[in-house]
Parts: sequence; C-alpha cells; structure tokens
Amino acid sequence: MSPVVDWLRRSLWDMVPRDHREAPETLRRRQWVTAGFVLLGASVLGFSLRIEPGSDWFYLSTLVLAGVWAVGAFVSGPLHLGRIAHRDELVRPWATPIGLGLAIAGLFVVGGLVVREIPFLGDQVASVLDYADQGSLAILVGITLVNGVAEELFFRGAAYAAIPRRPVLWTSIAYPIATLATGNVMLSFAAALLGVVVGLERRASGGILAPILTHITWSLSMLLVLPLVFGATPG
Repeated sequence: MSPVVDWLRRSLWDMVPRDHREAPETLRRRQWVTAGFVLLGASVLGFSLRIEPGSDWFYLSTLVLAGVWAVGAFVSGPLHLGRIAHRDELVRPWATPIGLGLAIAGLFVVGGLVVREIPFLGDQVASVLDYADQGSLAILVGITLVNGVAEELFFRGAAYAAIPRRPVLWTSIAYPIATLATGNVMLSFAAALLGVVVGLERRASGGILAPILTHITWSLSMLLVLPLVFGATPG
C-alpha cells in the first residue's frame, strides 16, 4: 500500500475505538436541540449573505451565526475531540487534517479556473467573493476562523451525534441545505463536498478536531487564493 493511500485510509476510513453511546432520552434531547438550531442558523445565514458587501452589519451577522452554531453545539450535549492512529498509538489529529484542507483547496482552485468561464456559475462565486474584495482582510480572516470552528462544533459535533444511522450522509446533506438559505448554488455545492470529507474525518477519528482543522484550512485558503483566480484582491 502506498504512503498516500495509507494516509487517506487512516484519516478518512479506519475508525479508532471509542464508546460515545448516549441514553435514549439524552439522544432525543440532542435531536430536538439540533433541529431547532439548524432552522435558526439557516435563517441567520440567509440574512447575512443578503447584506451589502463591506457593511458592518455583515460582520455582526456572521458573528451572530457563529454564536448560534456554537451555542447549539454545547447546549446539545458532550462533544469529543477525537484521535487517529499514528504508528502504534492514538494521537490528536493536526497535520493530517491540515494537509487534507490544503488538498481540497487545491482542487477548488483548479475547479475555479473552469467555473469562471461559465457565466452563471462564475457570477455565483463572484457574488460571494465580493465580501472578500470589499471587506477588511484582517476582520474577514478572524470571522472565517470563528465561523469554521463554530460550524464544525455544530454539524460534526452536535448534529453528527444526534443522528444514530448514516451520520456522515445526513450531516453532509444538512450542511448544504442550511447553506441554500443564501440562495447561492455554488456555496451549497462547496458545502456538500467539504461536508463529505469532514464527515468521514469525524467518523474515523470520533471527534471534531480533525474536521475543524480541515474546514478552517480550506476556508482560509479560499479566502486568500480564490479571489486571485477570479481577478479580485482580498481585503
């Protein structure tokens, strides 16, 4: 087996031992809390991306959204960081999820070169990049980090734990559905692809640390690099 295949298998497929089972009443409570916060978060997300780029209200609304996801995650019940196999021991994942985030970002950059030649899809991406083009880069980096962490706390933390069967599938569907509130097809498509990868990381590691690191690595890469592909300069 090649080193790359082995790396991917340990990162996305091999499940480390753990016991995160919850009592039926605890699981039901988590499910109700999660469902309520999905609806609330989708509403806030849809509102935030309808605000004029560069407006202070955009910054505020995205921080409110991060608060919704984070509060929903912690209110729902216990969260776990997770571990992956490394040689003969189980360790907290950090280098591997960052590498995956960079790899996914590379694929999106290549895809961006194609998408920008398709008017409708290119316009969809450009409408999101307007926020990077007209906003403060330092603030946008901070918001990107905060939101990436909060989204994974909720979707791969609370929501994943609330779904007893096929959680990778259903959280990968729930995340882009929530993103559809923006009305942006490309943003939902990106959320779906990212959701599958971080969902598999969650399944393999048993926790949220790997998904968080992959998500924020990908998000920061997109914030800094994708505007250059579409002829804009971030910040």
